[in-house]
Amino acid sequence: MVDDTIEDAKAAMRLRAHAARAGLSQSSRMEAAAIVAQHFFDNIVLQPTDVVAAYWRIRDELDCQPILVGLMDRHQTVVLPVVLGPDRPLQMRVWENGAALYEAGFGTLAPAELAPQAEPDIVIMPLLGFDSQGTRLGYGGGYYDRTLAHMSKTPKLIGLAFAAQELDAIPRDSHDVPLDAVITEAGLRHFGATA
Repeated sequence: MVDDTIEDAKAAMRLRAHAARAGLSQSSRMEAAAIVAQHFFDNIVLQPTDVVAAYWRIRDELDCQPILVGLMDRHQTVVLPVVLGPDRPLQMRVWENGAALYEAGFGTLAPAELAPQAEPDIVIMPLLGFDSQGTRLGYGGGYYDRTLAHMSKTPKLIGLAFAAQELDAIPRDSHDVPLDAVITEAGLRHFGATA
């Protein structure tokens, strides 16, 4: 059951978060993406067997491509999410080095339909906003919440954002899974038990 009061509050926050993100210059975005990638590789311990879910940037999200390139260079197994339908979990397809990416809806790219699938150990998530408790404000479609609920293991959740996307307390519904960490150009912040 969705709490309408929480959803109304989140809708208003989404408008503010969109505006904050849209107000950043292109040069600031590019610089932030490079700094965030550096923070990621300096602070996140990756095991050789870890599967890492990342994303292909849409709109004015923080660009994950510098991290994707670094993961591929390190021969880490990388999966990219694919939207299969409005009420379905995301499908996590393995992106093998040199494999082409294809339009996957919402302006994003993903591996081909026949690419193998894998459950991630680490999920790098885009977001509209975050707060000091690790609550993630997404677009409202619930794709990541559904995906996490269907997984057989609990991955580490890392949000990528611009520092300007931090909000005051975001209301959390029962289905909202908090982040373990967020990385911005200002650095990495842990939440919950890992703080």
